[in-house]
Amino acid sequence: MPKQFVRGGPWKNSEDEILKAAVMKYGKNQWARVASLLNRKSAKQCKARWYEWLDPSIKKTEWTREEEEKLLHLAKIMPSQWKSIAPIVGRTASQCLEHYEQMLDEEQRKQEGGESSSSSDDPRKLRVGEIDPNPETKAARPDPINMDEDELETLNEARARLSNTKGKKAKRHLREKQLEEGRRIAALQKKRELKAAGLTVAPSTKKKRKLKNQSTTVDYNKEIPFYKKPAPGFYDTTEEDTKTTLLSFEGNSVQALAQIQ
Repeated sequence: MPKQFVRGGPWKNSEDEILKAAVMKYGKNQWARVASLLNRKSAKQCKARWYEWLDPSIKKTEWTREEEEKLLHLAKIMPSQWKSIAPIVGRTASQCLEHYEQMLDEEQRKQEGGESSSSSDDPRKLRVGEIDPNPETKAARPDPINMDEDELETLNEARARLSNTKGKKAKRHLREKQLEEGRRIAALQKKRELKAAGLTVAPSTKKKRKLKNQSTTVDYNKEIPFYKKPAPGFYDTTEEDTKTTLLSFEGNSVQALAQIQ
């Protein structure tokens, strides 16, 4: 039989608390970021731990008779399909499998005429030296009185990262705002010092550009852009100018314009 290896071993209370806080901040879709807070666990283990034990919607109370009847009925209809049976019963897949095997063992002992055996005779109970292949479905290991240095370092690092509510973009905006404010204060101080020394301060490039734009802006509603009045020619055009003035539409009727033409 190959040797079993489970990364990180059983879950600790401190790891459970870090996992809860990380899920509250990062959500239930960024398991790689959640696992980066726990050196001894992978993203897959963190996800399994949440959905198999820490999720608040998981029922951890005693099984009722109705739930057991439903479990037996569904196990007969859909054998070994615990992922499909679990949401119907309202328990996790590991809870359904474990309780189903427990009921089968109890029924077998009754048929053999034996009494309920002690916990030491339970075949599902781990013996000395054995490793639990599914530690995500079990309760956390009790905390020691004094934590080791690695666990304290993990707690401090997780506390520092989770307490940082501002992201990289917010930090960059704040830094840019502080730099802009520093430049504005420096320019204002320089202007005041030059004014106190009796030196005239030339307007900034932005102000020059603004004044230039105001002087060269064309109002298309009042004037013709780039229009230049022609120079007077050799011939007299007074009569034509008078006729053009009379042909303007302001204050003239259609009959008057027809007579002029």
